[in-house]
Amino acid sequence: MMADKVTSFDVARRAGVSQSAVSRVFTPGASASAATRNKVMKAAKELGYRPNTLARAMITGKSRVIGVVVAYLENQFYPMALEYLDGALKERGYHILLFMAKNDDSVGQIVEELLSYQVEGIITASVAMSNDIAERCNDAGIPVVMFNRGQETGSLAQVTSDNIQGGRTVAHFLAGGGHCKIAHISGWLESSTGVDRMRGFVEGLKDHGLEPAAIEDGQYNQDIAATIARRLCSTSDRPDAIFVGNDHMAFAVMDTLRFELGLSVPDDVSIVGYDDVPMSAWPAYDLTTIRQPINKMVTATVDVLLSRIEKGAASERIQIPGPLKIRGSARKPKGFSP
Repeated sequence: MMADKVTSFDVARRAGVSQSAVSRVFTPGASASAATRNKVMKAAKELGYRPNTLARAMITGKSRVIGVVVAYLENQFYPMALEYLDGALKERGYHILLFMAKNDDSVGQIVEELLSYQVEGIITASVAMSNDIAERCNDAGIPVVMFNRGQETGSLAQVTSDNIQGGRTVAHFLAGGGHCKIAHISGWLESSTGVDRMRGFVEGLKDHGLEPAAIEDGQYNQDIAATIARRLCSTSDRPDAIFVGNDHMAFAVMDTLRFELGLSVPDDVSIVGYDDVPMSAWPAYDLTTIRQPINKMVTATVDVLLSRIEKGAASERIQIPGPLKIRGSARKPKGFSP
C-alpha cells in the first residue's frame, strides 16, 4: 500500500481500534492508554502512515500551528530566536509555519495568507504591525504577539527586552569611563527598538550632563552603519565612543575603524553594541554589549500567546531587563555597577 494513500481508518483496522482512538493518539494532549498508543504506533509504522495535519485542522478547527513572520535574518539574534521558539512551541504540542517579510505593505499580505492556513496564533519578530492588520487578526480571532518589537498604540501583546533601560545603562557605562564625545549609530528609527534604545541612551547621558556627539540612523544595516562610522571617525574631531544599536551593525563599525581607518578599539574609540549574539564573544570582536535575555523573551512570548489561544487571556506588554556584558571593546569605568 502506498504511504500517501494510507488513512487513519487503515491504521485503525490494522491496530484493531476505532478511528477516533487513532485520532487521539496523534493529537497532542489527547488521552489514550499506553496499550492503545503502542498498537496504533505499531500499525502506523507498518503501513507508513503520517497524520494529515491540515485535514485534522479542517475537522477539529485546531491546527496546532503558529505562524511566525520574521525579517532581518542577517542578524544572528533572529535565527537563534527562531530555534528557541520552535523548540518551546514543540514542547507545548505546536509547530511553526515560517514566513519571511520586509517592514512594508507585504506584511499585511503575509498575515492574510497565514490566516488562510488556519494558524491558531501569530508571532511577529522584527516586523512592524499596523493597527489595521492587528484589527484584521482580532476580527479573525487569531492572537498575535510581537517579539522584540512593540507599538506605542494598539492592543497587541508584545515581548521585548527593556530597551530604554538598556540604552541608559550604556550611557552610564561610557560616561563613567571618562568619555565625553559619545555618538550613537541607532537602530532603525521607525522601529520601537531603535527609538527606545536611543531614548534611554540620551536620557542616560543627561544624567551626566552630556549630550550625544551625533545620532544617526543605521537602519539595522551593516553597510549604512559602516558608512556612518567612516564619516564620523575620519577627522580629528571624531567621537571617543560609539553606542551602536545592535551587534550586527557594531561588527561592521569595528571592522571599518580598525581596518580602513587604522584606529584602535578601544584606545581610540570605544564601541558598545546591543544583543550579545555569539559572535560578540569572538576574540576578533570581544564586544561589550547589552545582552538580550533571549530564553526569557521566548518563554514569555510562548506563554503569552498560548494563554491567549487556550484560555482567552488578555494581551500583555512585557519588558525583560538584560545585563551589560563587559568585554574588551570599551574602556571599563573603575568600580562600574549597572
